[in-house]
Amino acid sequence: MTSSQGSGGRWSDLDRPPLNAPALRRALVLPDGLWTSLDVVTATGSTNSDLAARADELPEGAVLVAEEQTSGRGRLDRTWTAPARSGLFLSVLLKPAVPVHRWGWLPLLTGVAAATGLAKAAGVDTSLKWPNDVLVSVAGEERKTGGILAERAGAEAIVVGLGINVTLREDELPVPAAGSLLLAGAVSTDRDTLLRAVLRSLEQWYGDWVRADGDPDASGLQAAYTAGCATLGRRVRAELPGERMLEGEAVALDGDGRLVVATEGGGTEAVGAGDIVHLRT
Repeated sequence: MTSSQGSGGRWSDLDRPPLNAPALRRALVLPDGLWTSLDVVTATGSTNSDLAARADELPEGAVLVAEEQTSGRGRLDRTWTAPARSGLFLSVLLKPAVPVHRWGWLPLLTGVAAATGLAKAAGVDTSLKWPNDVLVSVAGEERKTGGILAERAGAEAIVVGLGINVTLREDELPVPAAGSLLLAGAVSTDRDTLLRAVLRSLEQWYGDWVRADGDPDASGLQAAYTAGCATLGRRVRAELPGERMLEGEAVALDGDGRLVVATEGGGTEAVGAGDIVHLRT
């Protein structure tokens, strides 16, 4: 493996070429398409924060991609770190003309779109951990290779961030439970190809959802997420706000995208926010 110690630092591998921004714009920013701009920056703190700060001035469909994020964030204020050019780190600006109470489906929609696009372009089997993780199998073990963070930006916009580990090697993983498309045996780790596939898939799923007025059933979103969700049918522990814990079997998604957990007492509870742990049987 050849590496360079140039301006990119110790992670500046020659087998991790930069994204081709002009070619990506030609392929994705089309007159009648969702994506209205696509910018690639060498490094930034957080693509979500950068887009949110400009949400009022930018039209829907702005895409911001960073070759490296120095202050990337996940849910629950967790950090997201990865070597430069080792993955896809991007945010998109959406202004959905659907009832606000259905906006909670957007992280799940993004998960479905990412899983669909990666399956086609990378040839890997993916699954989804509710509510915002993309999983792959590495040596028979379930590993997280992607994460999603959706944040409101004013009254009419929402910024959805997506991070996907593409070429991380075992010694570069931030935690043992992390994975990458490379470690999962991807047939392609070309980030330009993967980004095009993910954004085209996201455009299709988002368009269907908006045309259905955000209805997860009519748009096919609820069925697709249910089919690809690794959390359903599993015993889980939900770590809820207020330091409350809930254990039981994840049995369904309700109409608002919440995870329905059947408890040992015979009841059910819908979880809308919290951290989910897959428990071993």
